[in-house]
Amino acid sequence: MELFAFGINHHTAPLSLREQVVFSAENMVQALRDLVERNPVKEAAIVSTCNRTEIYCNTSEPRQAMQWLANFHQLQVDNLEPHLYQLPKELAVKHAFRVASGLDSMVLGEPQILGQFKSAVRAAESAGTLGLLLNKLFQRTFSVAKVVRSETDIGASTVSMASAAVKLAERIYPTIADQSVLFIGAGEMIELCATHFSAQHPKHATFANRTLERAQALAERFRGRTITFTELPSQLAAHDIIVTCTASTLPIIGKGLIESALRTRKRRPILIIDLAVPRDVEAEVEKLDDVFLYTVDDLGRLAREGLDMRQAAVAQAEAIIETQVGDFMQWLDNRQLVPTIRALRDDAEQVRRHELERALQRLAHGDDAAAVIDQLSHALTNKFLHAPTHALNHASEEDREQLVTVLRRLHQLKHAE
Repeated sequence: MELFAFGINHHTAPLSLREQVVFSAENMVQALRDLVERNPVKEAAIVSTCNRTEIYCNTSEPRQAMQWLANFHQLQVDNLEPHLYQLPKELAVKHAFRVASGLDSMVLGEPQILGQFKSAVRAAESAGTLGLLLNKLFQRTFSVAKVVRSETDIGASTVSMASAAVKLAERIYPTIADQSVLFIGAGEMIELCATHFSAQHPKHATFANRTLERAQALAERFRGRTITFTELPSQLAAHDIIVTCTASTLPIIGKGLIESALRTRKRRPILIIDLAVPRDVEAEVEKLDDVFLYTVDDLGRLAREGLDMRQAAVAQAEAIIETQVGDFMQWLDNRQLVPTIRALRDDAEQVRRHELERALQRLAHGDDAAAVIDQLSHALTNKFLHAPTHALNHASEEDREQLVTVLRRLHQLKHAE
């Protein structure tokens, strides 16, 4: 079993690169199958979020797996590789435990990543790329994350991205109660943002989504109204705050749309919070006057305020993880011994059956039972001790001492007086 993990995250790569290697929910299963079928990869799972894209796999050729990632997203591997972290075996285990526990997140202790890990496992199960090694890794990962969160204060006073969006709006506007908010998308992040904004009682709340039914469900919950994507160009100007997070692979709000909205608003400012990766809003919008455009990275910096309250729990969490990594590696090392143990047992079983057949034949011929059993025991003893005795007798002088130590340990022999 060759465990290997690699990827990029908010520590190693800018948003402009991270958005190029995102796997959508729609193409995740096919991507996993493509990775396993086209490469020497036995198992694979992909964790793809706004902050990271990571691939966990069982492979003896990690270089080919990394090349596949670049090819799949039509990137040059030389442009991607400087931003990739490569984590073999124990480092991969430790990384998975730290990420799921919230120690490697943009916001220390944030809980959403654990759900994203579970989504990755479900996708790998659907693709048929989750085997013994990765299944064991992720089940242990979930267990470790639970222990870290229950036994430390790593998640205490965590400022979520959604609450950070509200804080940002409060810095720009005197009160959210006087502002109209447009939510674009209907996923978990938009639902979280709507929950936090609705607590501030905005003047109006509007929900836009490609699937109108999902937008209507949110509108009913938060007492808002719905619009379709085709209505966005005419509706942008009516909103002071725009929060967007869709799964679109291309921007849905361009510079021209915002320029038109600003003219209609007579230059009244607009706050745009783009939490999507890839981004929903063209980067050029940031250059416009009277527009405050913030990305997921910008909110991450804001959400890290108050970090000191949770830093004290980091050392405790790291100690828990270190112990759990050791336990998992012991399990993995033991799995490596399975073929040898199986071969030993098969060889012993073959000897046992051979001698048993000879004994049964002697009994069938009327030989004395006690004599047959005595001979059977002697034969088994001789056969089982033949290999170690032969090895000891023919060992070179430099190997003999080590072999004696091993044999005494294996057979729990006392040293001669």
